[in-house]
Amino acid sequence: MPSTLQQQITDSKGMIRRRFGRTEIMMPVFSTGGMRYQDGWTDKPLSEVPSEGQLNLNNTIIRSLELGINHIETARGYGPSERQLGVILPTLSREELVVQTKIGPTEDPSEFLTHFDESLERLQLDHVDLLGIHGINDEVTLQQAIRPGGCLAAARSLVEKGKVKHVGFSTHGFLDTILKAINHEGDGGFDYVNLHWYYIFQRNWPAIEAATKRDMGVFIISPNDKGGKLYDPPTKFLNLTGPLHPMAFNDLFCLSRPEVHTISCGASKPSDFDTHVETLQLLDSAQQLIDPIIARLENAMRQATNVSHPEAYTPNLPELDKAQGLNLEVILWLRLLALGWDMVDYGKMRFNLLGNAGHWFPGGKPKEILDSLTPNELQKILGSHPHAQHVYSDVTEAIDLLGGEEVKRLSDSDD
Repeated sequence: MPSTLQQQITDSKGMIRRRFGRTEIMMPVFSTGGMRYQDGWTDKPLSEVPSEGQLNLNNTIIRSLELGINHIETARGYGPSERQLGVILPTLSREELVVQTKIGPTEDPSEFLTHFDESLERLQLDHVDLLGIHGINDEVTLQQAIRPGGCLAAARSLVEKGKVKHVGFSTHGFLDTILKAINHEGDGGFDYVNLHWYYIFQRNWPAIEAATKRDMGVFIISPNDKGGKLYDPPTKFLNLTGPLHPMAFNDLFCLSRPEVHTISCGASKPSDFDTHVETLQLLDSAQQLIDPIIARLENAMRQATNVSHPEAYTPNLPELDKAQGLNLEVILWLRLLALGWDMVDYGKMRFNLLGNAGHWFPGGKPKEILDSLTPNELQKILGSHPHAQHVYSDVTEAIDLLGGEEVKRLSDSDD
């Protein structure tokens, strides 16, 4: 059962904090996500990190703490991020920090433990508050984590040794995989989840509801980058969310739900926090601010596509294996984002990952797969889906609109 601890407070710095599920951490509603402030995506010794790069990371962390954002999140796969954090974190009051790192699951749990020890050494800490099993994205990674004696059990052994306080997982997976992980009870289950959910991508809401029932912390990852490259939005989307900046609109959309405890800022430099923290004073009026914006967004989408939201066609689509590896859920979604709100650059960034990103962004190369199917064959695969007769032409349009140079993942862990 949820604790009787107060669910939300405002601290002396004006930062709003929410109880992070059964961890009992009073988490700031904004987190300092560690994907954009480090020096590149290739791991390297500190001697190869330019002094200005280290200074930028230091100043970003200092600014976050000045604002009351004391949740510092990173991962083993984020280039030299852990090493660079290991320069500044030991100089700060450990009691004031909530540090999270993430380690990918492995077939051999001893390898997972070795990777954790390496991460802890890089961070120059004696423990982390939150350890996430990074990338439970499909059945293989799920089983590596939750099987008896697997990586979840290994992570729990670190809790017993005092090296970790709470264990969670991050995911880019389909909803059914996420729900399996959330509802897993062996080895104590998971204490929190890092997942995607924001205005343009709402189909993971049932996972948030399930996590809430299990009193898990809920951390929304990459709401600005994967949420539509909102730090560099298309003019049409920028105009539709006015007078709010798209990032502020997205912040209020996410945080208007008490089930959401914290969202990542993904700051690349100290000033990147500014737009986000300005929304704190608007949170009490969130619904009345975002409702007219949502109405304008839906109307613009409807005028361009005859549907009101880019996920209109995603329910009940066939799974990857039944669709010859064609990720229809993503392809149809990105097409509508491009047509409805001019999110072409974002669509290209995501579309051209298909076939190159493994379980982080599953699915084969759309053109190659579509060339192997006739319209009738694809319609038969879709069965009774209400949009079945139009999907072949829609996928063709998406390929023409968004296809291009292949995109590689920035890291081995694409949060």
